[in-house]
Amino acid sequence: MTSSSKSENLFEFASKYLVAGVSGSARLNAALGRPVYLTHGDGCRLYDVDGKVYIDYNLSHGATFLGHNHPLIRKGIQQALDMGVICAYETEYHSRLAEMICRVVPCAEQVRFANSGSEATFSAIRLARTLTGKQKLLKFEGHFHGLHDYVVWNAHGPVRDALPTYPYVPAFVETAGVPPQLADLVIVIPWNDPAAFRQAIREHEHEIAAVICEPVNYNSGCILPEPGMLELIREETAKRGIVLIFDEVLSSFRMAAGGAQEYYKVTPDVCTLAKAVANGLPLAVVAGKRDFMKVLSPLGPAAHSGTYSGHLFSILAGLASLGFYDRIFATAKQLYGGLQGLLDAHQVPARVQGLGARFGIYFGVTKEVKNYQEAARIEGELGLRFIRACFERGVYFHNYGKMALGHHGFSAAHTAADITETLTKVEDALKTMKK
Repeated sequence: MTSSSKSENLFEFASKYLVAGVSGSARLNAALGRPVYLTHGDGCRLYDVDGKVYIDYNLSHGATFLGHNHPLIRKGIQQALDMGVICAYETEYHSRLAEMICRVVPCAEQVRFANSGSEATFSAIRLARTLTGKQKLLKFEGHFHGLHDYVVWNAHGPVRDALPTYPYVPAFVETAGVPPQLADLVIVIPWNDPAAFRQAIREHEHEIAAVICEPVNYNSGCILPEPGMLELIREETAKRGIVLIFDEVLSSFRMAAGGAQEYYKVTPDVCTLAKAVANGLPLAVVAGKRDFMKVLSPLGPAAHSGTYSGHLFSILAGLASLGFYDRIFATAKQLYGGLQGLLDAHQVPARVQGLGARFGIYFGVTKEVKNYQEAARIEGELGLRFIRACFERGVYFHNYGKMALGHHGFSAAHTAADITETLTKVEDALKTMKK
């Protein structure tokens, strides 16, 4: 990576016309100081403008679940092209994909298509407020639900040694431009703390429209729910007439066809899906019980529509997207166990945590991470050094910078041989870091 490389020259050119040289802030890899500039992707590999090849463990921030350039996805896109690039109309394929989602996702009796995870959570919260007549949202520290004003609170908050306001985490807004009055509509509590949840739900049950959570907190790497946590949330919300929303934008399809709700056997009222649902094409889903979904327009008073909602390209890609559950856990065992073994052997303090096809690496942490505050104590510079060393050897991990912990994953295109090659390259990177 030199100043005269094509990538560096392209970044300099792009910065004149694109804000910060990127089309979205998350595309800048903080470990590299720039985005990667690609010519193409194929299977589990990326090919950049400098002719270098990388085994990809970012996978479009989790969207490319089957791998790049998958033949069934290409076939679906070609069919959409042959149909005339029609947009804002319904086809039989919309109903077929909706039926398929309702068949595999436990809470899904009806669905509404959207364009992004942010749009899906926004619509799910609007639905909950319409149903309950209440306004407040209870969320968990470290959980990310998009970039709209109602949810940009405490996904990447500051490290703290104590919580004098227990069980409540002080509202921390993550972007400028959000009216401060909106802080009154959000309640934030620690994840995996049953006592905090019981107290908060008891004290605010008459104000809370919805509880929203990542059932597996992949946004913070990979923090699993403690045994009984999801069951407690389900029981208390059902008892108190509060809508339970599982944000499965990252967890959908990762460990089971029906996502975390199938894996943990806890069914929310509503869920949001995105990313892997169409293998990299823009498609999100709000899915839920029929009696909940009927409040959406035109049946009900809660508005939702969009010219590009359920674009045919994405719908046909979604119909072609199939899981690889026959080997997903075997691949995970090989990769996660291999990474942890190498880190331990080279005495690099770090912990690998994963479930299914998505995982996190916590540098500077050696015990199981159970909540955001434990995750936030990572040694960030050590992680950046690791990513740079891997990048130089042809293994691509992404770092989102600032306080973001990041998450990584593998796809159906990653073979056992690819994992073995990855581990060999990672070992060489660790040897260099040690020097």
